[in-house]
Amino acid sequence: QLQLVESGGGLVQPGGSLRLSCAASGFTLDYYAIGWFRQAPGKEREGVSCISSSDGSTNYADSVKGRFTISRDYAKNTVYLQMNRLKPEDTADYYCVADTRMFRLCVLSEGEYDYWGQGTQVTVSS
Repeated sequence: QLQLVESGGGLVQPGGSLRLSCAASGFTLDYYAIGWFRQAPGKEREGVSCISSSDGSTNYADSVKGRFTISRDYAKNTVYLQMNRLKPEDTADYYCVADTRMFRLCVLSEGEYDYWGQGTQVTVSS
């Protein structure tokens, strides 16, 4: 069974950093576009970042550009989201997603992804 498992969330002060991990079981992430979405309480879910499988290109929401970095570790079958200079408005549940159509460019659109993890909570507060 294909599964995505997120980890690395937690409580951090404004200006701090966290690294989220998305580990896959049952399939190899290399071939698929992988993304991160988030949902804050009372708000709609939004795309944060994604990494393509076709050429390794990345996309970021304007709100996180320059602060967040998405990357792959092929040996560990894991995708990371490094989050720096965190702000209170980054507080949300973060979800790892996979588009299991092979070798695609990634987009920050929910409908493109067919596998979702259970989420990990990130709280940015002093």
